[in-house]
Amino acid sequence: MENKLVNTLVSIGLTEKEASVYLATLSLGPSKVQEIAKSAQVKRTTVYSILESLKTRGLIKVELMGWKTLYVAESPDKLESLIEQMRHQVKKNLPEFTALYNLHSSGAFISYYEGLEGVKNVYENLLRDIRPHEDYLIIGDTDLWLKQDPEFFLDFTKRRAKLNINIRILAQDSPVAREHKNIEKIFNEQIKIMPEEYKLTTNMVIIPHRVVINQITPPILAMVIENESIIKMNRELFEMIWRSI
Repeated sequence: MENKLVNTLVSIGLTEKEASVYLATLSLGPSKVQEIAKSAQVKRTTVYSILESLKTRGLIKVELMGWKTLYVAESPDKLESLIEQMRHQVKKNLPEFTALYNLHSSGAFISYYEGLEGVKNVYENLLRDIRPHEDYLIIGDTDLWLKQDPEFFLDFTKRRAKLNINIRILAQDSPVAREHKNIEKIFNEQIKIMPEEYKLTTNMVIIPHRVVINQITPPILAMVIENESIIKMNRELFEMIWRSI
């Protein structure tokens, strides 16, 4: 349990020793430095500087009891304020991070993601980046796509349905695709079933900012293309197929 709590504190910016000292102070109540050092298993001389650091972060306060100086942990609710501060700093500096990211841009990005977790991150980014009223276009095999991780992709479909976007799907013919078409309105989708002779081993998603090609047969992987000309060409191909069915 304690290792899990230490790891949680480290993930929001504390060092391992800071995390150990905070947890020791939290569990001990008002305590002297030597008591905290013993409980945290950190050298007493080191604990002084750590306590000062935690005071600066608003996680520790000092109480005087007669001639004794006692250290008291603030409520764990204060941890949420640390997360908010981190979020604020990232948001404040995001334009500078973005400028560095695009510094050597040639106008074309191609990224590869291997494995299921990488692919799932690609789809999460689609939901994050698409804007209201934009098109979300899909060509693929709904059955195999869902089978990559049924729980995740069903939840993804439900979350996508809540966005105010235009979802159109060109689905390979299968019982799952036809069942999905029967409830397309529930998921805020328009679905057309392609002729059964077409067999797809990849899914393609087209949004205004990128094209995602997800290989849905092993090895699972995704390729993300951010290039205006390629996006435009694939969008036009989608429209040609859509109108022909």
